[in-house]
Amino acid sequence: MAQSLCKIYLHIIFHIKTSSPKIQEEHLDRVHSYIGQLVNTTGCLVVQVGGFSDHVHILCLQSRNETVSHLVEEVKRNSSRWIKALSPQYEQFAWQGGYAAFSVSQSVVDKTLAYIKGQKEHHQKHSFQDEYLQFLKLYNISYDERYVFTD
Repeated sequence: MAQSLCKIYLHIIFHIKTSSPKIQEEHLDRVHSYIGQLVNTTGCLVVQVGGFSDHVHILCLQSRNETVSHLVEEVKRNSSRWIKALSPQYEQFAWQGGYAAFSVSQSVVDKTLAYIKGQKEHHQKHSFQDEYLQFLKLYNISYDERYVFTD
């Protein structure tokens, strides 16, 4: 019987809707922890979840039985519902419709992990929009600027 061996790291990024309340700093750790639990329930293995008040970064190992689109759909749907119940201030909370997902080479996993852990400091100097566009350019992804940051 043939054995299926795979180890695919994913770096997933998604943003809140422009009309959504931002996640308050005092809730970020709980939100990131919950998102990590959701990743694990899909059969994938969370490595790190981080981000800032308006977006999330997930580094995980993709399960060989899980698609990227289903993973992101499950995480966004269930975390949105949970965040809305976290506090009345999040009653109108919603994630944007899209996301970005990138493969991460084993040789840069530690660098990606450090990058995600350093989001608070990173975003004191760089906007989410600049960060996101840099990733799209780095991975040579074609995009239409009119639609990149729409809800």
